[in-house]
Amino acid sequence: MDSIRIQGGVALQGKVRIHGSKNASLPVLAATLLVEGRSFIENCPRIADVYSMVSLLKDLGCSVYWQETGLVVDSTQVKRGEMCREAVTGMRSSLCLLGALLGRCGELVMEHPGGCVIGERPIDLHLTALGQMGVEFTESGGRLQAVASELHGACIRLPFPSVGATENVILAGVAACGDTILEGAALEPEIRTLCCYLQCCGAYIEGVGSSRIIIHGGRRLYGTAFAIPADRIVAGTYLFGCIGVGGSVLLECAPEEEMASVLSAAVQMGGRVCTSPEGIYIQAPGRPGPVKIVTAPYPGFPTDLQSIVLAVETLGRGCSHIEETIFENRFRIVNDLRKMGACIEEAGCRSVAVRGVPGLRGARLEARELRGGAALVIAGMMAEGETIISGCPYIYRGYENIGRDFRELGARVTSV
Repeated sequence: MDSIRIQGGVALQGKVRIHGSKNASLPVLAATLLVEGRSFIENCPRIADVYSMVSLLKDLGCSVYWQETGLVVDSTQVKRGEMCREAVTGMRSSLCLLGALLGRCGELVMEHPGGCVIGERPIDLHLTALGQMGVEFTESGGRLQAVASELHGACIRLPFPSVGATENVILAGVAACGDTILEGAALEPEIRTLCCYLQCCGAYIEGVGSSRIIIHGGRRLYGTAFAIPADRIVAGTYLFGCIGVGGSVLLECAPEEEMASVLSAAVQMGGRVCTSPEGIYIQAPGRPGPVKIVTAPYPGFPTDLQSIVLAVETLGRGCSHIEETIFENRFRIVNDLRKMGACIEEAGCRSVAVRGVPGLRGARLEARELRGGAALVIAGMMAEGETIISGCPYIYRGYENIGRDFRELGARVTSV
């Protein structure tokens, strides 16, 4: 189903369970390529990007099948490193297979990865880091080829804390000969999750959760059972959605320990936030208060949630300022929000000022990327009248069923 229809103006009430993390499950699934035997990845979300990763793993020779609460992966039969073009070009996260496939097969052939159009997203950091570990890269006909006669440990310093490059160094490092010392590693919780999975499989990794990670390579890895944590970005989406639409919501299983910057912003906007073993409870103000947000690598405010806040602050009290420091094309929803009556001033491609208006009106909109699409769904719920959003396959890459979840909270949202 390509479109979502929304009748706005209904406050949210009730509770919704936050599904497993997209950004944690994809590198963990890539890591199963390095493991002997079966792994059971529990709480894996049933989203489009995971289905694409499953297709890639099967194409590489893995046995992969769903059980009731997760995925079973057995990579015993993997013998080649050439990836299906369609799955790679449609999913940026296929890039995390670089380190895993080089560790498993010593070579790979892949298309340049795709995904959302939110900026240049160069892969130079990945190639430079892996090159220091003995990988030789060539490009021919738009395809990337990589060969490593023998992966070896190295001392690597990342000039920017890239999540993907950090994951690839870790994945290649556990299969390499010798020790790899990674300086400037990303601090995102998903890195910790990947390391924890590998440690459960028998890897020896020091400095987990810090910017300096030491990977002692060459150990045999064995299958294990492992649970993916809840998705902090989905939890943030629904939390800010409640602030924008109004009402009170319990976000079951939300990982509040990973969401300090998000919860801080919610409080600045006037939300009443309570945490408990059940999850996060959010009660909305009448209208959101103004906020100033600057996106940053973790533990800063996540770039994946700034478009959500942008949409919510269109009905805010006063003027909010949002600065994007990670991707240069993350304000693609501005024109759609203006069609709904929003007042947004752009200061270049990296910063906007949002002046709250009394109300939004429904409109026909188009999702052009994952998180911006989710932001438009929230804007539609905030607006008077009907909103129809096309291009929804982007949204399904990261949300199991955003329409169902909001319907369970009382919103009038249907897929068409």
